[in-house]
Amino acid sequence: MKLAKRNWNNLSMFSPMFDDFNRELLNWGNKNYSPTSTTVPAVNIKENGDNFEVEVAAPGMAKEDFKITLDGNLLTISSAKEEQHEEQKDHYTRREFSYQSFQRSFELQKDVVDQDNIEAHYENGMLKLTIPKKEEARQKEPRTIYIS
Repeated sequence: MKLAKRNWNNLSMFSPMFDDFNRELLNWGNKNYSPTSTTVPAVNIKENGDNFEVEVAAPGMAKEDFKITLDGNLLTISSAKEEQHEEQKDHYTRREFSYQSFQRSFELQKDVVDQDNIEAHYENGMLKLTIPKKEEARQKEPRTIYIS
């Protein structure tokens, strides 16, 4: 019996795929992961002339699972969801538990945001917050300045 050294460089067509996999596996901080390596919902923030729109992707949740608080300038969106399932058969009992939670906080500009009229709506896995701007912070129509 003869032992032969295998040259793994012949599999070079696979190395880019595994390099990407290893890079993603070892780089937990570049995605939607918290410091505890749990997933955090993706958030989109859009600004238009009259308000800010915050969208939180949280499929599988109900509106009752969310808590939204405003403490001074700090807007916090959090959720905690716990599920328990139990199945009993003749000779066994199966119990399953799951717990999901997250918290995202955003500092609002006090001179820009109308804090009294923030609205939230949850539909089809998307939590949407509309944060209106104060009248003086809204984008004005461009006007022409005449030269005298």
